[in-house]
Amino acid sequence: MDNEFGMQATLRRGCGSEEIYTSLAARARELADACADPADRLAPLCDALWSELAPRGLSWIGFYLVAPPSEADARTADPGVATEMILAARRDKPACSPIGLQGVCGQGFLEERIRLVEDVGLLGAGYIACDPRDRSEIVVPIYRNGAPWGVLDADSHELACFGEADVRGLSAVLRSAGLLDRAPEVRADRLHDQQASL
Repeated sequence: MDNEFGMQATLRRGCGSEEIYTSLAARARELADACADPADRLAPLCDALWSELAPRGLSWIGFYLVAPPSEADARTADPGVATEMILAARRDKPACSPIGLQGVCGQGFLEERIRLVEDVGLLGAGYIACDPRDRSEIVVPIYRNGAPWGVLDADSHELACFGEADVRGLSAVLRSAGLLDRAPEVRADRLHDQQASL
């Protein structure tokens, strides 16, 4: 497709590079060694990811953790079953919290899959926006003591900002931080065209 100037725009399909993610994984290992509690790793890890990826198209990044069921939830739902997540760490602006489990973050958590969404518009009514300018998103489940604990959520105002390099790179960073102990499958919502308007 052509943009407003009649030029074709190529989708980038990749926020970070192998070099960036290798460096971030080394920092994540240092955090894991320095912080015995995984919860203490979330904010500094957000800071490191933001520092490297914001100049490359990242508009927001954060960790959502499963919220313990409330007394009201316990009366209306299965005891011990999560119904929402709360924001635990984020960069660089406020975001929705708590959130239910029906959006991309909830799907990534419940399915224990990486969600790669090249265009959030593809999700229709299934997309829940904290920032209406967001165009693409990647969600990676995280674990604590082998159990699903929450997700890492990253957004961009660019179409297809995230790609396979980000799937591999973010997974490696989270493994190094002790937050990912498996290789989740990827569920991707991809643009079919190699071109898109700016």
